[in-house]
Amino acid sequence: MAPTILIIGATGNTGQAVVETLPKLLQSGNALSEYRIIALTRSLKSPVAQKLAKLPRVEVIEQNWVEITPEWLREHQVTRAFIASHNEPNHFAEESTFHVAALSAGVRYVVRISTTAANVRPDCAAYYPRAHWAIEALLDSPEFTNLPWTSLQPNIFIPSYLLSAVEYIKQYRKTGKQGTLKLMASKDAPVGVIDPYEVGVFAAHLLSQEDITVHNKAKYVLNGPEDITGKQIVDLVEQQIGTQVEDVTYQDMSFLSMLYEYNYVATRQSKNVIYSIKHAPETAWEGKCTASTTSKAVLEIAPPRITPAEVLKRLLGE
Repeated sequence: MAPTILIIGATGNTGQAVVETLPKLLQSGNALSEYRIIALTRSLKSPVAQKLAKLPRVEVIEQNWVEITPEWLREHQVTRAFIASHNEPNHFAEESTFHVAALSAGVRYVVRISTTAANVRPDCAAYYPRAHWAIEALLDSPEFTNLPWTSLQPNIFIPSYLLSAVEYIKQYRKTGKQGTLKLMASKDAPVGVIDPYEVGVFAAHLLSQEDITVHNKAKYVLNGPEDITGKQIVDLVEQQIGTQVEDVTYQDMSFLSMLYEYNYVATRQSKNVIYSIKHAPETAWEGKCTASTTSKAVLEIAPPRITPAEVLKRLLGE
């Protein structure tokens, strides 16, 4: 059996790009040319899983990543891994369990997805960036010296940032009536939002590097190629609907009520913890998440090029 690169979250918004990009990079004839790729999925019947299974040297496996053990990693000869974990309250427990297993199994390199760099700190008011900080602190500890790693800290993903704008446009086209355009963005703060696919492309480049020494323990900041403000999002909406938007609310986090009601009430998760998400965009509103913060290595290896305007058209099916 050939050495393996494991992709956790292969059918997700970043993992799919990793799986689609890696085979092309591995064919370049470097020392990793014989590696195979295992892509994990929750369902082999999903359209994305079936699409990925057709790629060269890719094997799609139905496996819950949180149940992966050192024995499983050794059995599948996993030497490198990509992990895009969830951001649920039990994130730290489950992702750290994977890293402990990887360390025990002798995995030689892990690339993981973190979150907005300005938020990855122990005193962030939002709960999930603290979990990412804790994972990075764990990996940076002396006990994990034998597990090389890189943490990618992408800015907020463009589809999430534009979701309410997309729904507003679709509703207007359907009814001809305007409601209130509710934007997470502030009116004037520039934010370098990024398309998740380009985060996966960069991760694939790292995983295909013959020598990963220079990337060990690196924390790379990823932004899109240009900044966008809330006012500029309104301008994009107006271009699509052909008229002026009458009512806009900026820095709107009212969606949290629905998120909590539909996703967490039944699970008895702490409302205080879940609602702390409202603090996550504050660093963006303060102007700390601009495209200028992108790490040099990102610009040298796989610079992002997809703009918010392009993603908006894609989400609208144009």
